[in-house]
Amino acid sequence: MNGNLTRAASGLMRVRSGARRLLAVVLVSAAGAAAPAAAAPELLIKMGTSAPDGSSWHQIIKEMGEKWKQAPGGGVTLRIYPGGVLGDEPDLVRKMRIGQIQAAALTAVGLSNIDPSVAALQIPMMFRSYEELDFVRERLRPMLEKRLEEKDFVVLNWGDAGWVMFFAKERFSSPDDLKRMKLFVWAGDNDAVEVWKASGFHPVPLATTDILPGLQSGLINAFDTTPLLALASQWFGLAPYMLDLKWAPLVGATVVTRKAWERVPAEARPFLLKTAAEAGERLRSDIRAANDQAIEAMKKRGLTIVPLTPQAEAAWRKVAEAAYPKIRGPIVPAGMFDEVQRLRDESRARAGK
Repeated sequence: MNGNLTRAASGLMRVRSGARRLLAVVLVSAAGAAAPAAAAPELLIKMGTSAPDGSSWHQIIKEMGEKWKQAPGGGVTLRIYPGGVLGDEPDLVRKMRIGQIQAAALTAVGLSNIDPSVAALQIPMMFRSYEELDFVRERLRPMLEKRLEEKDFVVLNWGDAGWVMFFAKERFSSPDDLKRMKLFVWAGDNDAVEVWKASGFHPVPLATTDILPGLQSGLINAFDTTPLLALASQWFGLAPYMLDLKWAPLVGATVVTRKAWERVPAEARPFLLKTAAEAGERLRSDIRAANDQAIEAMKKRGLTIVPLTPQAEAAWRKVAEAAYPKIRGPIVPAGMFDEVQRLRDESRARAGK
């Protein structure tokens, strides 16, 4: 009988133990079901740009980043490093390629480090107006975006920073005047350096962050940039003469690496592209107006606008067009160069010019 009691007690203990284990499993499962899902990890995209801190370009990109936080799937955090703090544009492209940053707002100088076809939009004296530029760019956009995507970069938007103008420490008007000066040229753009040299100028390759100290030391005494950038960077204070010549538009785009883009939830991508496109529209309209305002602001602070005579304009056009054979092929792919000219002529024919 004692043996039966012992066996019965042992069986009861096993039943109770099993019940406790089953209860524990049920409680753990219930707790897991009731607990909120773990928050998705923050998706961070680091972006570099040479646009000065607080400039219109920087502010518009910041506003785009604020909207990105509301994207479906948890949002995207855009961390912006303005003012060239991460280096010049070739540095930004290199850092995107190795994954140190994931995006950049670049001019055609940086974009050409990814694919040289983008430089077709900045051929000197190819365009007379924004209308011509917009006509050509919109028709080339699908092709340019495809070429950049083949290099593992996704275009978020297109913009521009105004017309590139020449600034110098001394009054100048003709190409021969500028040939006597030391002219800033983007460092790393060796083909452009050779074209300037072949045209009789004296280019000095520098990073844009070295323009101000270069002017202070006398390393350079002339540069070309947009009025807005000349004002925002205060370079014009050391080069107070600006020639009233639209040398070329400074075009640009915001790009993200394809690797980073593929990490963005699929449901969020249309929202990001929409807000980026809206920022691109503002970049074009706001910055074009801001360049006109920048000229007026610099005039009040001592800038002298040197008028462009018909004779001087003809001389500058002769210099630009004489360089086209050196640009077509070595700098801009020949087919793209020819297509830009064809589309520009189509634009002028439609406008009756």
